[in-house]
Amino acid sequence: MKAAPEAQKRLLDLAELDSVIDRLAHRRRTLPELAEIDEQSKRLARLVTQVIEAETESGDLAREQTKAENDVDAVRTRADRDQKRLDSGAVTSPRDLASLQSEIISLQRRQGDLEEVVLEIMERREAADGKATDLVSQRDEVATARAAAEDRRDAALKEIDKEAGEVQGRRSGVAGEIPADLLKLYEKLKDQYVVGAAMLRGGRCQGCKVALSIAEMNSIKGAPHDEVLRCEECRRILVRTPESGL
Repeated sequence: MKAAPEAQKRLLDLAELDSVIDRLAHRRRTLPELAEIDEQSKRLARLVTQVIEAETESGDLAREQTKAENDVDAVRTRADRDQKRLDSGAVTSPRDLASLQSEIISLQRRQGDLEEVVLEIMERREAADGKATDLVSQRDEVATARAAAEDRRDAALKEIDKEAGEVQGRRSGVAGEIPADLLKLYEKLKDQYVVGAAMLRGGRCQGCKVALSIAEMNSIKGAPHDEVLRCEECRRILVRTPESGL
């Protein structure tokens, strides 16, 4: 392939712009905020589940406490009723009196046991409520932190995309100055090797960093200036400049 030396040198400008575009793309993929958001999202999901579990436990205990308190009220009501019967003097039979007194004692004992159950449930509910409140606080803190990280990510992406757009515009201008067949070859090599063209500097290919042999350098010296050369090692387009050491 033949191409004017100046057109070949423009490949180096194109390669530099492509390198900038690649660096911006890499920066876009590896923003620290992305990993931070991912980690916070996972943590937030765990906390959301834990909050639901804690609030469910608290609700179950609230219902259990209500039932236990109703049981206490029922036993207290029955004991009060029996006590009024006893105090009224309506029961005169010694046998019935003994039975009523025994029932009152049994009900009082049952009421005491149930009140202990209520206290135990209240303690468990208080602990569950405290746990739920703490988890809700953690969930909200993580959600706030994630939102802040998302804002930083969006600002960084906007900056990167703006710079990438500007570089892409300059690249289009440079690409328009390169002959179509040479540009096609460059793009093909870029797809294969990331860098499609490299400078020959001081007898060394700047693409693969391999020093050319004396025979290779002599061959390049004898090649026409418009000959498009390829590095024997990495197969990239090898661009000659005053720094090539020829």
